[in-house]
Amino acid sequence: MVVAAFGLLSLILPLFGLISSAAVGLVTLRDGVRQGAVAVGIATLASAAIAAAAFGSPLVVAALLLVLWVPVLGLGALLRYSRSLALTVQAAALVGVVVVLLLRTLVDDPAAAWLALLQPIEALLVRDQVATPQLAKAMIGEVARWMSGAFAAGLVLQWLVSLFIGRWWQAMLYNPGGFGDELRSLRLSRWVGLAGLVLLVVIGVHHGPGLGADVLVVLSVLWLLQGLAVLHALHHDRRLALGWLIGLYVLMVLFMPHAELLVACIGLVDIWADIRTRMATRPTVPRD
Repeated sequence: MVVAAFGLLSLILPLFGLISSAAVGLVTLRDGVRQGAVAVGIATLASAAIAAAAFGSPLVVAALLLVLWVPVLGLGALLRYSRSLALTVQAAALVGVVVVLLLRTLVDDPAAAWLALLQPIEALLVRDQVATPQLAKAMIGEVARWMSGAFAAGLVLQWLVSLFIGRWWQAMLYNPGGFGDELRSLRLSRWVGLAGLVLLVVIGVHHGPGLGADVLVVLSVLWLLQGLAVLHALHHDRRLALGWLIGLYVLMVLFMPHAELLVACIGLVDIWADIRTRMATRPTVPRD
């Protein structure tokens, strides 16, 4: 019921999709792939019946199945059997890279396709006098060049946030505090950092977006998560006030994407410098 109801509500407000996918993740993590698939199957049938009655076609449910439920089902199964959050996160990014490759294979000119989809936004910027026609055209054109990578990165981040919520629910029910320990210990492979550095060089040589840039945007999601793991570890080890952590996320919302870029840089540095181990060697300052 939760998977189907929140999945349909996500067609109105996308954030509801996180709850729908998280429920799939919880069932898969706790009871296995078979029970997770049963939940997805029942939710698909129920959603299709409701969509057919409300919209005249059940095909809209295919988007929910492919974008929300099946990826989290697969990631939940991988996390359940591997017990490695790092492996699961990196597998999600690999799927994101596959999405980028599919976009570039199936669409002759991805930037032109995105530009056509973004035309209403350009017209809105000009109509509301936010930008001149020339500036609006230049801005939307530049955004369109990065959209393939941003789209894939958005999918990866959505899947992982849903999986994390499901893992958090599981920990609250059966292992209180377990997810926090798991998140704070998240460590990516050094190959992820090396790949990112190579792509940065490639982008510098070619002077602009392309396949390498799209893959780099997907990898930046991994660095962002590792950066958050470092900051959560700092908050936990130094026994900082909860307001410090809340302030961090507020700043990430208010100063998007610059704050996310900074946190991602922390994550990239941590792959090589192991900031958390260095922090652990320093004495803890007691909190009043």
